[in-house]
Amino acid sequence: MCGIAGLASLSGEPVDPGLLEAMNETLVHRGPDSGGQVCVGPVGLAARRLAIIDLATGDQPIANEDESIHVVQNGEIYNYRELRAPLEGGHPFRTSGDTEVLLHLYEEHGPRFVDKLRGMFAIAIWDDRRRRLVLGRDRFGIKPLYYRVGGGTLSWASELKALLVQRDVDRSIDLDALEAYLAFNAIPGPRTIFREIRKLPAGAILVWDADRGADGIRVESYASVRPVAAGDIRREDEATLAAELRERLRDSVRAHLVADVPVGVLLSGGIDSSALTALAAQLTPEPVKTFSIGFEERSFNELAQARLVAQRYGTDHHELVVRPNAVDLLPKLIETFDEPFADSSALPTYLVSELAHRDVKVALSGEGGDELFGGYYTYVADLLAARVGPLASAVRPLVELLPTSSTGKVSFDYKAKRFVRGAHLPPLERHHAWKEIFSASFRTELLAADRRAAVDPLDVYRERYAGTSGALPLARLQDVDLGIYLVDDLLVKVDRASMAHSLETRVPFLDPVVAELALALPDAAKVRRLAQKRLLRRAVAPLLPAEIVRGKKEGFSIPAAAWLRGELQPFARDVLSSATLSRQGFFRPAVVARLLDRHVAGREDLSRQIWNLLVFTLWHDRYAVPAAVGAEPLRHTA
Repeated sequence: MCGIAGLASLSGEPVDPGLLEAMNETLVHRGPDSGGQVCVGPVGLAARRLAIIDLATGDQPIANEDESIHVVQNGEIYNYRELRAPLEGGHPFRTSGDTEVLLHLYEEHGPRFVDKLRGMFAIAIWDDRRRRLVLGRDRFGIKPLYYRVGGGTLSWASELKALLVQRDVDRSIDLDALEAYLAFNAIPGPRTIFREIRKLPAGAILVWDADRGADGIRVESYASVRPVAAGDIRREDEATLAAELRERLRDSVRAHLVADVPVGVLLSGGIDSSALTALAAQLTPEPVKTFSIGFEERSFNELAQARLVAQRYGTDHHELVVRPNAVDLLPKLIETFDEPFADSSALPTYLVSELAHRDVKVALSGEGGDELFGGYYTYVADLLAARVGPLASAVRPLVELLPTSSTGKVSFDYKAKRFVRGAHLPPLERHHAWKEIFSASFRTELLAADRRAAVDPLDVYRERYAGTSGALPLARLQDVDLGIYLVDDLLVKVDRASMAHSLETRVPFLDPVVAELALALPDAAKVRRLAQKRLLRRAVAPLLPAEIVRGKKEGFSIPAAAWLRGELQPFARDVLSSATLSRQGFFRPAVVARLLDRHVAGREDLSRQIWNLLVFTLWHDRYAVPAAVGAEPLRHTA
């Protein structure tokens, strides 16, 4: 696992090695073990390394035998040994890791070498002989890659902060990205919060033909993870499918354990991370190290469930009960994420990563299980609304009178109100309505008149949804979550929160071996009535305590609603003061004040909306103003 950065002069002039070094220095937290860079002609490649495989000889950049091709990568290639074997007859190898394999694979297959990779990665290759640059990102979007075309330069990096080292970056806010953030809590790619910077999409490559200058840049897709057509779903009995799924998961976990350092598991107590723990324990001769955190608030503490799994498999278990100081942690999260990112589960992910980093450099995590196997309550609601939509509309006036609960994670009244408000809408719109942060009407009220977007944020969902017209109804909605929510929220959260502590996280559910089966399952194998993840539960039932197999989804969340009515309220009012909001010029102060008052009075749970505004306001003064960055490279402060 590493961080990468690079520069390419579109005019063909040599790049500035000092600027490249400054960009690389912002990524030290991603790779504290070593750093390196190389400048060849109009291109410079740089990397910071967290040494996981081939500890002795794997420093980057790496060149081929005549130094005509150079490569850097962020990630891990799990099938690198299989790929290396047929290459050894025609190519000399100087290292034993996965990065050098990429060089020779590229020599054999050109830019589409990425088709053959099983892993998580962001890669940059400069081919000096062909004067060709290739950037690539893995098919699931596990590893990030930002790029910018501006000032006569193509630049790229694992994190946005590295690109901000360039003095001429235009920090103008992309208003379409801002409104998407208000709707989704994160910014869907390829947009970023800055108009001039973009994300390379999952499963895409960027190729630059240097001889064509600025006209030589193209972005193209090489892989798309989508559900099968309705006529191609798997029709075997569930016992057969469950046995196959269990073995596919075992194969994936085995591949994800490949490392020259110990590998642990982030164990939440849910079925996904518990299954990974069970399989890792069976595949590892030494006790697996597991890591769990809980909050003092009982309804936000799942340590007891995690402990059941740890005890069953005799893991080397580490747990921590915390009452975090959000006033101190929020600025650290802002520094870590670079863009506005308001998924509040970033806070516990940050803390459990900090805990794990004390003992391991690599940890498995359960992201992807919900999207692939039907783990969200919204999927139950999607199927239910198709039958009771008209009835839900009829009872909405009564449901809206339910009192607001002040305890628990997501209260019954919150779920019920969300359900009846969206049940009458078309499938995609109601799926979004149950999860949206600020509705379209509220965004109109909230945003200053000159800060509105030109496009509907939901268009990115509609475009993804349209591409699966032949799939089953539920699978189409899962695909939207898999391609957008997972990529631009959950995987961003895990990558940044873990790498802030120099911890590599691997996600075995997001493996072609596992996804191939998941994407071909009938709806009933995933969700039936109120039951979620039906096939996954059956597959891992022999491995886990019954309490875990039967347990309901809890989520990895924080007691934000209570905090914002208690100790966090003065901080929120200070950050979201009329003076600050007027100075920044995005949100109407009176509307924000009413939002805070309504939440504090207990009339409605608006903690998600308030957290969203807090994050953007703090982020704006940290990153959107050039003076806040200055000439020195940004360094992680956690």
